[in-house]
Amino acid sequence: MKRNKTIVIVIILIAVGAFLAYNHHVTTDQSESAEYRVLDTASVTKVYLADRLDHETLLERTDHGWILNQDYKAHPKKIDQLFNTLYRVRVSRPVSLSSHDNVIVQMASRSTKVEIYQMVPRINILNKIKLLYHEKRTRVFYVGEATMDNVGTFMLREGSDEPVIVHIPGFQGYISTRFTANPDDWRDHTIFHETLANIKSASVEFGDDATRSFRIENTGHHQYQLIRLADNQSLPIDTLKVINFLSAFNDIRFEALINDITPQPRLDSIRNSQFLHRITLVNKEGKTVSMRTYPKRQQTVNTIPEEERAIDVDRMYAFINDDRDFVLVQYYTFDKLIKDVNYYVAGNPIQLEIEYYQVLQ
Repeated sequence: MKRNKTIVIVIILIAVGAFLAYNHHVTTDQSESAEYRVLDTASVTKVYLADRLDHETLLERTDHGWILNQDYKAHPKKIDQLFNTLYRVRVSRPVSLSSHDNVIVQMASRSTKVEIYQMVPRINILNKIKLLYHEKRTRVFYVGEATMDNVGTFMLREGSDEPVIVHIPGFQGYISTRFTANPDDWRDHTIFHETLANIKSASVEFGDDATRSFRIENTGHHQYQLIRLADNQSLPIDTLKVINFLSAFNDIRFEALINDITPQPRLDSIRNSQFLHRITLVNKEGKTVSMRTYPKRQQTVNTIPEEERAIDVDRMYAFINDDRDFVLVQYYTFDKLIKDVNYYVAGNPIQLEIEYYQVLQ
């Protein structure tokens, strides 16, 4: 009888010990994860990122969306991905003793510093009464490279010398690229984003033939005027085609930002050459957005000089944002904007549109 009681007591002690150990592990894991996780992403006001290559990115929440380095609009999908990562990230395990020193050395030379700022209350009573909100830096940590198996990422909390391996449950891969400090990676790719009702005028100029250039003006009450720029003559319009043209300005984006990978002499050469198209949009508030496109030569793996290569029929170069940015754009995106004036003239047969594509090719 005493033996049975002893066995029961031992089993109970083992169960209690296992429970306490598990609870300690869970609590510890949650505590460690809390150094990197952000549960209330809606309270985040700023995210600052900096790396060892002197890249710096400041993302700030405004009434008009997220702004990059107080200048450009940030890419909404990139912001959503960042917050999804901050919300779901978990500490997987600490770095092993055998790897500790190597990881510390790697992070000292190849890591990104991340600072998270949030609106938090100065007074918080039982998480029920919250008063006197103010902006506060709530997280500071360093994001390193991927683990050898590419399913984890090294991170280190500021002030600690114990790096950890983090992951996102259910996601097979590393997350270091989501914390890039290169501002170009956070840029929104929008060139034109205007509603049909708010467009005052739109013009397309052809560098090689001024007779093809035109401007379309919104004269009010769903009425439009088509003007050939070569002689400033007003032409009868195909209203449906004009509406389709103006509606396309709702979402026009570039494919890639290539400022940093294009040598300055090459940029100057392209800028001073004849443009293919100059597209200008003016909205009813008077804001003007303009861009110019230029021919792009095909990429080759041999040593043929660029000026001797065939013209790329899929992509063009373009200068946007008052010539501050040099980008790559696709004909697929711009074909709906770069038809010539004859296309919009009332009664214009479909053959003219076919001839236009033949000219492009």
